[in-house]
Amino acid sequence: MDLSKIPHLSHTNSNNFFLLAGPCAIEGEEMALRIAEQVLNITDKLSIPFVFKGSFKKANRSRIDSFTGIGDENALEILAKISQKFEVPTVTDIHEVSDAAKAAQYVDVLQIPAFLVRQTDLVVAAANTGKVVNLKKGQFMSPESMQHAVRKVTDSGNEQVMVTDRGTMFGYQDMIVDFRGIPTMKQFAPTVLDVTHSLQQPNQTSGVTGGRPDMIATISRAGIAAGADGIFLETHFDPANAKSDGANMLDIRHLEKLLTDLVAIRQTVNGL
Repeated sequence: MDLSKIPHLSHTNSNNFFLLAGPCAIEGEEMALRIAEQVLNITDKLSIPFVFKGSFKKANRSRIDSFTGIGDENALEILAKISQKFEVPTVTDIHEVSDAAKAAQYVDVLQIPAFLVRQTDLVVAAANTGKVVNLKKGQFMSPESMQHAVRKVTDSGNEQVMVTDRGTMFGYQDMIVDFRGIPTMKQFAPTVLDVTHSLQQPNQTSGVTGGRPDMIATISRAGIAAGADGIFLETHFDPANAKSDGANMLDIRHLEKLLTDLVAIRQTVNGL
């Protein structure tokens, strides 16, 4: 994958890690613009290539009454507005084959959720749009097995593909990160570490996923030290009242300190 081919992506020559960050879901225009602007200000200061992340809908929910979105077109139009206003690329996840062509009209990167990464028709539909495809490693899959998901994209004639590790199931209600997976998957495609989803505690009896945001700095530092090409994290100015995944999101007040530390670690890794 060639980062420089992603529209509006800045700082591609900084030799830094790249960042996919934003809220879990698009809850409204004001909140999305506010988060995008704050993250952009920080990443510009630190010369970090930044892709704004926001789900236009949430199809994988624990309960039927969980928040799923504000309407597909509304959310996608907000993502397009962020790209135009701030000149940053955007990424959103898709869940059905028909989502691929629809979302591709608005965003630059199509993300395949971890639970769906073995769905060949979905992966191929994303690849056929010509957009960058971000493949989330299934919580149930080995790092080695992700080469086959990558090949589905490249065999469809699209070389713009990356892989994201988001942890592996550990029992019923916890996740672990096996950092051996980063160098393994880097053999197949640029590899991102999804820090916040790796700290989820799913399948809680309440039907609301828990998390360990206190460990975000630990996991992200280890990921950069292990050679991750990029970091994925979800952030919000009010995680406690976020409508999706608030339990494992980073409070945006802590983002600059975290990214400053990660840049320092990356510079050390580059010098080895």
